[in-house]
Amino acid sequence: MNEYYKDKVVVITGGTDGIGRALVDALLGFGAKVATCGRNHDKLYALQAAHPSSFLHTLVADVSAEAECQRFIASTVEVFGRIDVLINNAGISMRGLFKDLDVAVIKKLMDINFYGAVYCTKFALPWLIESKGTVVGISSVAGYRGLPGRTGYSSSKFALQGFLECLMTELRDDQVHVMWVSPGFTASSIRDNALNDKGEKQKENPMDEGRMMTAEAVALRILKAIKQKKRTIVMTTTGKETVFLNKFFPSLADKLVHKFYFKNKELIK
Repeated sequence: MNEYYKDKVVVITGGTDGIGRALVDALLGFGAKVATCGRNHDKLYALQAAHPSSFLHTLVADVSAEAECQRFIASTVEVFGRIDVLINNAGISMRGLFKDLDVAVIKKLMDINFYGAVYCTKFALPWLIESKGTVVGISSVAGYRGLPGRTGYSSSKFALQGFLECLMTELRDDQVHVMWVSPGFTASSIRDNALNDKGEKQKENPMDEGRMMTAEAVALRILKAIKQKKRTIVMTTTGKETVFLNKFFPSLADKLVHKFYFKNKELIK
C-alpha cells in the first residue's frame, strides 16, 4: 500500500487514540501526508512528538463545532494544498436505557458522531471533488441494527450511514469514492470514554479489550478497503451475522439481541 498512499493528503478526525491513532501511524509509515484533530492538546502534542520528521499536521478542534471543523479543514489545505482522503473517525459511545436517559446525551452523540462528519465533509468536499478523492465514515454494526442501551449511538451511526449513502449517489459523476466501515469491537478507548445515562463518563469498561481486534489491524483493513474502493465493509463474523439476521430475519434478530444484552446487563447500564 506504500505506493498508493505515498504523498496523498489524508485527513483523519480523532487521530489521538484507538483506530484514529493507528490510521495516522500507518499512513505516515506509507509516506502519506496526514492531518488530524482532537480535543486534547497534550495527546496531539505527544502524537506530533512521536512523528517529528513526518508530514503530520495537527490542530486542537472539537468536531461538534462547525467553525472548528472549518478551521481544521482550511488549515490542512493551507499546509498541504489539497485533500485526497477524508476519514471521519471521531466518535463517542454511551450506555444507558432510554427510560433513564437524559436526552442531552443523544444530542451530544449526534453532534460528534453525525454532525462532526457532516461538517468536515462539507468543508473538505470541494477539494475531494478536485482530487477525485475518498470520503470514509467509521460506523458500526449499531448503524445497521438498533442496540439496547445505545439509543444515541445507534441513532448517530444510522444517520451517518444514511448521509454517506446519499453522498455516494450524489457524487458518482464527480468520481468521489464514498464508503463506510463497521469494525466491530476494537481495542480502543471508546468504551473508557463512553457516557452513562446522565452524560457522565462511565466508571468501568465492561468489555475485555484483550480479546478484541487491535486498532492496528482495523486500520490496515480500512486502508486496504479504501484502495480497493469498497462500498462498505463489516469486519467481524458476529457483525456480518447480525447484519444478515436483521435484514432477512428481523424478528429473530430482535429476540437474540434482547437476550444477549439483557443477559449481560453491564452492557446496557
